[in-house]
Amino acid sequence: MSASSLSGKVAVILGGSGGIGLAAGEALARLGASIVLAGRDADKTASAAAALPAGNHLAAVTEIGDSASLRQLADAASHHYGRVDILVNSAGFTRAIPHADLDALDDALIDALFAINWRGPFAAIRAFAPLLRANGDGLVVNVGSIAGRTGQGSNVAYCAAKAGLDVMAMSLGRALAPDIRVLNVSPGVVDTGFVPGRDDSFNERAARATPLRRIGQAQDVADAIAACATSLRFATGTTIVVDGGRQLG
Repeated sequence: MSASSLSGKVAVILGGSGGIGLAAGEALARLGASIVLAGRDADKTASAAAALPAGNHLAAVTEIGDSASLRQLADAASHHYGRVDILVNSAGFTRAIPHADLDALDDALIDALFAINWRGPFAAIRAFAPLLRANGDGLVVNVGSIAGRTGQGSNVAYCAAKAGLDVMAMSLGRALAPDIRVLNVSPGVVDTGFVPGRDDSFNERAARATPLRRIGQAQDVADAIAACATSLRFATGTTIVVDGGRQLG
């Protein structure tokens, strides 16, 4: 089998109906993997799974912030396929709050941001680790953000949660080796509508401030995720930045 082929592999994608998650599912499916798209909205997730390249794919309703739901997803994937080889953590949420507006970033929002953007990915890895470890060649890819490095992002807590993902990759890359590799893919601004309230004018300003003179597309991030599963096989515990050079500004 070619090193670029994922035939016989099973990939679970949390946040699978979102822009990056769906693009990742399409990219991995084109390489031959069977895909489990997991999301909160049953109809949206089912439609997304039905649109994937032909294969043995599933749609699943899962709450990233609920550890029991993640364990149920792992059990369902194991029952259906008997294995899981790749876990992609692309679920997340944020809200644009000026960094100087300390009162607007209240305790409830901080807790929710960390529950979805940090605790959720960790809980998903915890739930899927036995399946990923069983094949001796498991892979976790977390979708982070350059906000975790630059401290510039939708809000302070989001930046901190994404910085936590970078540290998680280092910690778990060490702890889960050699049977499971853990990598982060860290985009800059991506044209997905992920951050509420960001419009075309924001994207145009971001493109002008990016050395490669455009913002990212979901496909850019998906290509990096696919590379983690195929060509970057001697990498673990690190973060791959896919931002067009934006963090250099």
